[in-house]
Parts: sequence; C-alpha cells; structure tokens
Amino acid sequence: MTRLSRLLFSSFAVLGANAASSVLDLIPGNFNSVVLESGKPALVEFFAPWCGHCKSLAPVYEELAQHFDFAKDKVVIGKVDADEHKDLGRQFGVQGFPTLKWFDGKSDKPEDYNGGRDLESLSSFISEKIGVKPKAKKTAQSAVTMLNDQTFKQQIGGDKDVLVAFTAPWCGRMWPICTPYRSTADLLTDCKSLAPIWEAAASDYAAEPNVVIAKVDAEAENSKSTAEAQGVKSYPTIKYFPKGSTTPEPYEGGRSEKDILDFMNLKAGTHRTVGGGLDAKAGIITSLDAIVGTLTDGGSLASVSQEVSKAAKDLKDKYADYYVKVLAKLSTSQGYAEKELARLEGLIKKGGLAPEKLDDLVSRSNILRTFTGKGGEKQEL
Repeated sequence: MTRLSRLLFSSFAVLGANAASSVLDLIPGNFNSVVLESGKPALVEFFAPWCGHCKSLAPVYEELAQHFDFAKDKVVIGKVDADEHKDLGRQFGVQGFPTLKWFDGKSDKPEDYNGGRDLESLSSFISEKIGVKPKAKKTAQSAVTMLNDQTFKQQIGGDKDVLVAFTAPWCGRMWPICTPYRSTADLLTDCKSLAPIWEAAASDYAAEPNVVIAKVDAEAENSKSTAEAQGVKSYPTIKYFPKGSTTPEPYEGGRSEKDILDFMNLKAGTHRTVGGGLDAKAGIITSLDAIVGTLTDGGSLASVSQEVSKAAKDLKDKYADYYVKVLAKLSTSQGYAEKELARLEGLIKKGGLAPEKLDDLVSRSNILRTFTGKGGEKQEL
C-alpha cells in the first residue's frame, strides 16, 4: 500500500470512528454505569467487526436507535465490540456474533433477544418492554428501484434500460473492505458516498418510463443469489443492462451525477441533464431536422413539407407529427415558428408545470428552434 493510501485510510478510519451515531458505544469503562447501574433498560449488541451478519445488522440497528432517539431517558441502545473487549463478551456468555441482550438497568442478569433482526421486530420488542412506540423520521420516497432475486429477473431483459448498483449496507464504514485498491480516487466512491449521487440520478430519470436506476443489496438474503450470479466481488459494482438483454456491460465511468447521466443518455437515447431537465437535443429528430434545414438553403416550403410528411410516416417518434404540424402552420402563417416559440418559452418561464408537461414544452421548443434557425442553442430561462 502506498504511503498516500495509508494516510488516506487512516484519515477515513478516524472519520468513521467519530461519525455521529445514535447507537452508544459501550466499553469496560462505561458498561457498568450505563447498563447495569443506571436503572435504565438497555438493548446491547455484542458484535465483531469482521462478522458478516453484524455488518448486515449495523444499518438496521442504527435506524432502530434513531427511532428511539427521542426516548434516551427511557432506554439505551448500545453495542460492544466483543472482539476487542473479550472480557465483556465472556462475562455475559457471548459465544457468537451478533448476540443481542436486554438489560433491565438494575442487574447483571440479561435476557437473551431471540426475535427477528429486522427493524419491525426489534422495535416491537423494545416498545413492549418500555411502553413507548418508536418515532420514525419522515423521509422522501426513494426514486431508486430496489431489486431482489425475483424482481431482478422481471426487470432485466425487458423493454427498459437498467443501470444497477450492487452495494452492501456496511460498505462505507470500513473502506478497504468495500473495494480493492486501485486509485486514491476510489476512496470517494464507496457505497455510502455513491448513495446520494445514485438517488439524484434516479430522480433525474423519474420521468423516463424506459430507464431504471436500480440497486441490489448484495448481502440481503432475498438478493444475495443475484449478486453471486453476476459475479460481484466488491462494492459498489455497477452494471448496465440494455433493453432486451440479460447480458450486462460493466460501468467503468466516473461516478458523479453528470457522469452517470452522460452514460445513460448515450446508451438509452435520452437527453436528461443534472437536475432532471432536458438538453437542447430533446425532441429533435435528426433525419427530419436535416430536411427542414434545406429551407434555409432555398428549398421551397411545399417540397420540404411533402418530404417531411413522407419521412414522418415511417417514424415511431411521437414528435414526428409535430414537425408536420409546424410546416402546415407555416404555410398559412410565415412567422408561426417565432411566435409559437416565444409563447412556449413564456409558459416555461412562468413555471408551475407538471414534469411531463414541462418536458413536452421543452422538446417542442427545441424543434421550433430548428425552424427559426436557432437549433441547438441553449435556452436561457
């Protein structure tokens, strides 16, 4: 490992250790006072950093603690690194990881937790013990499509272009486990760092019915088989599945929002920009644009209209008919394209449009610019 890599890893290890968490770290120095003598009940997880099941439980356990964050005066949700503090593990008969135990805050005789390790089961257990219901923080619905073994087979190979990130819940807490050393830039692309970028990209494509930005939890029981079948060895691994194909193409591009959009626009033939808008080429049909362009070279409106109408009949693009419509309007109103473009731009500037309507107005505006000789110009709104 290079000296720079060692320094970067050390920095991230410190950051990871000090990252804000609602789960209380318990060590020999505070265990008795917090768990055995405080009079406040506690749910304690005994874990080991190398334990795969512990890594899977970690995000669930963190969310559990967040849901009971408001009730810190009534319950403690903590964890013990029993690999480092072996004496604490032995004291309470811990023989495997993770082990969860419930302490009443008054004695050293805990109750074993043998329920499910999902959020609902853990929350119900605590609620029954302390008589307080959890409070979940309201979060916006994710635009990312979560795939499991069943839905992966349904989604891949259909009529949609799908970009899939294979991730693990723990990836981002201990970076070297997530991905092999390749470059120092990889340090910024663990699952945790990728998550908000992936969410933003999914939101950008929310209005595209034939594009899916998806994610697979490669260590979840209901999706582990899919990750193994795809040969996923490190996290995050990103693969692109073209419509109609189950054969993936590895994504090896940059991991910024723009990088992902540039890739998918090229593959899927879309025109999304960062933020979810459309670029200056949206709606444009190259073959029809070439015909319309002959108007500026002295072509007659009648001949261009006839040629466009003939070509449009063989096209499945929904905007082919719009070219025909504009040419028909121009035959009776020479300044139609300029006036209509100004009208549409005014509606766009006014705002308050539904996403689908906005996309339509932007696409039609792009087409109209071809007729006004301003095709390809970026619209300033």
